[in-house]
Amino acid sequence: MNLGKRYDFHSHTIFSDGELIPSELVRRAKTLDHKAIALTDHVDVSNIEFIVPNIAKVSEELSQYWDIMVIPGVEITHVPPETIKKLAIKAKKLGAKIVVVHGETPVEPVMLGTNRSAIESGEVDILAHPGIIDKKDAKLANKSDIFLEITARSGHNIGNGRVAALGENFLLNTDTHSPNNLITQEFAYKVALGAGLNEESSIKVIKENPKILLEKIL
Repeated sequence: MNLGKRYDFHSHTIFSDGELIPSELVRRAKTLDHKAIALTDHVDVSNIEFIVPNIAKVSEELSQYWDIMVIPGVEITHVPPETIKKLAIKAKKLGAKIVVVHGETPVEPVMLGTNRSAIESGEVDILAHPGIIDKKDAKLANKSDIFLEITARSGHNIGNGRVAALGENFLLNTDTHSPNNLITQEFAYKVALGAGLNEESSIKVIKENPKILLEKIL
């Protein structure tokens, strides 16, 4: 079975709570046969102007020297839901190509309404680990230009089954914070199957959907 190369659109460096500088994170991803990786450190209004330009700068440099696409992004995290659209617009103006929103994971006290605000913003690309997503929110996501995340990250992955059952458009990311969080394409396929997707849908999520997102943002 040809699963293709790995794409991961959700990772963190020392610019927020990750363990690695961007260069090492990208290098490790390349050795695991990644075609693309997005650097999406946590942001709110306090740090967005510092993080995005620096991530954009290192992403451009590493993409030039290594055969891997490094994409600058952000994960808007634990902010008032009303501010999500404004922050997403600002992130893109500063150089972010991908905007992720930290969804209503069951293992953190994310404000209710975060999922809905991300979906309705029209500016967000990925709703990360949306947890026990409301049926109405899932329906809205299915009609919008946003991907719901199926995550390999422990704890956040509690909601994977519900997300897979209610959603339609998915990406499978790792939410990498440390070196051992990165995964191979083969393991990503197993995570998709474990979420309840069938073989055909699992391959689509890890192989075809990333190309759709890349076409949109690039």
